Amino acid sequence: MRAVVQRAKNVSVSVENEVVGRIERGMLILLGVGHDDNDTHAGMLARKIARLRIFPDNQGVPNLSLLDTGLQALVVSQFTLMADTRKGNRPSYVAAARPEQAERLYERFVDLLGKEIGIEKVATGCFAAMMNVAFVNEGPYTLILESKGAEPK
Repeated sequence: MRAVVQRAKNVSVSVENEVVGRIERGMLILLGVGHDDNDTHAGMLARKIARLRIFPDNQGVPNLSLLDTGLQALVVSQFTLMADTRKGNRPSYVAAARPEQAERLYERFVDLLGKEIGIEKVATGCFAAMMNVAFVNEGPYTLILESKGAEPK
């Protein structure tokens, strides 16, 4: 799994001009699922993101996590994160999971993140829909996390 995590002042996701997900201050998580990902990867990434210390403390140092702050997260599925752009000019998506597997693991990630920080604090977009994501990046502060190469617990 691959996630782009962005600290955000506010985020909304719309499908066909209807807002389907919205949070105030917190974290926007763009999530890509690979064909060799599994529940262990979803759990590892959810735990890591819940504890990721990217929010400023009283001194302005990024020492606080979603767990510490009680802030929200909005998770958007994005298969294009699995693109391979090493050859040519057209991205290859062969590493992306098939839709059935990707949707199951996306929903599993959302569920596990909700168990970590509180399900009421997790909003989502719509899987496989054309979405418009509007947000203000706080910082800007953007990280890329991958479940590959990490020791799953």
